[in-house]
Amino acid sequence: MQDSDASFPDLFPPERICIVGAGHFGYLAAQRLSRRYPGATFLVVDQRGEKLDRIGEELGLPLHAEDLTSFFENPWVDDRTWIIPAIPVHFAFQLLLHALKKLGDAEPLPVPEAVDAQIPNPYRALSGSLCASFATFICPDYCNEPDEICTYTKNPRPGNLFEELGKIVIPGCEVIVIRSWQLAPGVGGYPRIYLERVLEKIADGPPGCCLIGTSCRCHGVIDALRWGGV
Repeated sequence: MQDSDASFPDLFPPERICIVGAGHFGYLAAQRLSRRYPGATFLVVDQRGEKLDRIGEELGLPLHAEDLTSFFENPWVDDRTWIIPAIPVHFAFQLLLHALKKLGDAEPLPVPEAVDAQIPNPYRALSGSLCASFATFICPDYCNEPDEICTYTKNPRPGNLFEELGKIVIPGCEVIVIRSWQLAPGVGGYPRIYLERVLEKIADGPPGCCLIGTSCRCHGVIDALRWGGV
């Protein structure tokens, strides 16, 4: 399954935005998105209440401290809400794994080593996630992810990484790529309904291995899980 072609024209401009994480990148996301979409309703979420203070005082956005994996049960985060991950974990994967465990038998798996050779610049994080990137340099955090030209090198873009991840072939594993859309320079995310569709596809499908990737045009992260069924 590759949803890189999916689009949500009825969700632009975003009306509801939930930023996950109130650290450095969460603050930048809140600052940039609140300026670009002044008519949107915002919620900033973090388990650490002390991290929320700066955003609340300086930007005046609603704040909420909670367990970040409870998103599918949070009534505020409806299908039209854009989720902006700003924490150093594969948030979409963690959400899906948490939800699947409530539905049936699911557990994380190591990402097969055979994936490394199929992605650009593979890097194994301490968490076990496999990272991929077209870049061999540190990208500017204000990159607006242009379609054709790399902001940093000024060279033609080598492609879209979310499409490249969709080409991964591992026998016995289904590959699911969650695209991250950019809503402001350096800030990307996806609507909750997108994750709901992925959750339903896995839950309604046969037991087996799933590779879950989240990716923008340039950078991505991959984790794996075993779905044992309901």
